[in-house]
Amino acid sequence: MTHGNRRLDIVLAVGLAALVLVPWYRIEGGFYGLGWLAEFPLSKAVAPGILQMVSEGRVWLFGVVGFFLMGAIARIVPDTEKRGALLVIAGSLGLGFLVLQGLAIGFSGWTWQATEGLFGALADGQPSMGAGAVTMAFVFVLFISFGLAERGFMKGDAFIVSCISLLIFLVSVFVFYPIGSMMVGALQDFDGSFNPDGFIRNMRDPGIWSLDCVMSGGRCGVAWRTLFLAIMTAAGSTILGLAFALVATRTRFPFKKGLRLLTVLPIITPPFVIGLALTLLFGRAGVVTEFMSGVFGVEPGRWLYGLPGIWIAQVLSFTPISFLVLIGVVEGVSPSMEEASQTLRADRWRTFWRVSLPLMKPGLANAFLIGFIESMADFGNPLVLGGSHGVLSTEIFFAVVGSQNDPSRAAVLAIVLLCFTLSAFIAQRFWLAGKNFATVTGKGDSGAHIALPKSMSIAVHALVVPWMIFTVVVYGMILVGGFVKTWGLDNTLTIDHYVRAFSVSISNGSIAWTGVAWNSFWTTMEIALIAAPLTAAVGLLTAYIIVRQKFAGRNLFEFALMMSFAIPGTVIGVSYIMAFNLPPLEMTGSALILILCFVFRNMPVGVRGGIAAMSQLDKSLDEASMTLRANSFRTIRLVVLPLLRPAIRAALVYSFVRAITSISAVIFLVSAQYNMATSYIVGLVENGEYGVAIAYSSMLIVVMITVIAGFQLAVGERRLRRENRVAGVSLATSPSNPQEKAA
Repeated sequence: MTHGNRRLDIVLAVGLAALVLVPWYRIEGGFYGLGWLAEFPLSKAVAPGILQMVSEGRVWLFGVVGFFLMGAIARIVPDTEKRGALLVIAGSLGLGFLVLQGLAIGFSGWTWQATEGLFGALADGQPSMGAGAVTMAFVFVLFISFGLAERGFMKGDAFIVSCISLLIFLVSVFVFYPIGSMMVGALQDFDGSFNPDGFIRNMRDPGIWSLDCVMSGGRCGVAWRTLFLAIMTAAGSTILGLAFALVATRTRFPFKKGLRLLTVLPIITPPFVIGLALTLLFGRAGVVTEFMSGVFGVEPGRWLYGLPGIWIAQVLSFTPISFLVLIGVVEGVSPSMEEASQTLRADRWRTFWRVSLPLMKPGLANAFLIGFIESMADFGNPLVLGGSHGVLSTEIFFAVVGSQNDPSRAAVLAIVLLCFTLSAFIAQRFWLAGKNFATVTGKGDSGAHIALPKSMSIAVHALVVPWMIFTVVVYGMILVGGFVKTWGLDNTLTIDHYVRAFSVSISNGSIAWTGVAWNSFWTTMEIALIAAPLTAAVGLLTAYIIVRQKFAGRNLFEFALMMSFAIPGTVIGVSYIMAFNLPPLEMTGSALILILCFVFRNMPVGVRGGIAAMSQLDKSLDEASMTLRANSFRTIRLVVLPLLRPAIRAALVYSFVRAITSISAVIFLVSAQYNMATSYIVGLVENGEYGVAIAYSSMLIVVMITVIAGFQLAVGERRLRRENRVAGVSLATSPSNPQEKAA
């Protein structure tokens, strides 16, 4: 009772501060700049909610205040059940009213004709929500959470209930609301009025759905080109990833460490750099092209600029991800099952085909899905190598920022792209649903994996070795390309590109960052370092709730969170532009929208990693902590988190790298003030400054490797107490802290 009242008192104090101490609406120039303090609270632009309601005639805010007071009244209700019910009602009605008034009233008045006809015209509208309104929304969510806890939901654990409520609220706002806004935008005219003509016209556009390539050998529509490319990329990257995993685990290949190193490089490489390297090799002035022309007289062609070039670049980029997904699956196949098959007189080929490969289905399905979605979302490689063969991601971009200026077309193309990826996502879940592929149990498993059939061993080596050589050549071109003056025209070695990008001078005793790339570099580092820990925290907290808590709708909750992984970055970028460019939430052009995009785009990886790690921790650890009267928050902080260091490190590394290398969503959200590295490099490529672009990319790779090593040191290693009893003697490694002792 005392703890519950103290929590509610804090929330009520925060809600009161939101009404009287901070601006209610969005501040031009940013809230954290604190420039608004000079005019606060009397200026209309920065007035708090109370003054907006009383002095500025925004009477609809009386509803918000009324529901807040209802929550305050609940504080003095002695009966727990009634207090909980009143808090849930106040929070639900308050949040619903806050959202509705934000959507219904825009800058100039009503945004919906129905409300204007019902209530009459408004003399004045309202800007987007600011610090006060957003804080009040969280207060209402906490009202609901505390009310449910008072009524016994999740055994009355207010922390867990609040986490679930806040996650649902945030995912609804930053995943489902943007997608819904994009779909609504496809049916609107430029002035926001309902007009399905643009949607119908674009849906019928032969440029999207044409099948001329099948019927008459012509050119297919962009939807079918993209789908065909995604299937081919997913198949190619999955097959190569499996070949890499088999070579690394089932053969005596002498360069396994080098193989694993090559799997890391493409992951920390900006997505269009591989396209640039292929251009330096096979473009009209490329090394291979010039060699073939000079030695064999082959006329330089443009075969690279189209689907073949995009496919090569995508397979090169996404094969390492497939390898990382598949290597654990290949290693996890039970040796005893393979030995049992051979005991029954099956040869190595039949054992692999009938026993080993079927047990790898979950990994193969996940690798194919990742390759499919990554290909659909890829923007950098098609932009560099696509030529006239555009794909959905590039067509969406040009519909938004190009001469077309057709948001309806962009929304339609994004919906088509989303349908393809969600269909693959759902099909994969149905295909694996109800099937058991478990091979690792509590029982010991002995034996060694069988060697590959000789023909398969030759086949996988024939795939892997040339691909390794090709990858080394590609990255060699990336390295050399930054030190060549003008590729194909003047191959003189120079460091001018690095000097132009990252030059530094000392003026009047202070350092001046004079290089052209420094501004976007520091912006990228700042946003990535803020987004990475937030992404890891949200992902791991979600994993804890999914694994450790049981509540109605848990499977739906997990599916909704994971679905954001199936939404391509291009769709995320377009939907964020359409959702957050106008009231009730206006964030375009700010650093906040980039951070939120990264957090909710990359969160599913942290969730999956957290679920896998959490599943290995016995629930008795949590129960022991609870028995010692620790609450959920203390248990997570002192018991669970120290044992999740590998998952924390993985989530930090992945989210940091993705924040730096992402382009498909970022290209829509950057601004002159907040320009990310990838979008800046795209601009360099479009201007033909390949040397500076490669120099910048090389610097990013070095920085990412350094920061990843820093994360490794900051998080540390998980040290567990292991006990082995040999002839009745206990051999134990002493833990260094109480949490490890509990493990």
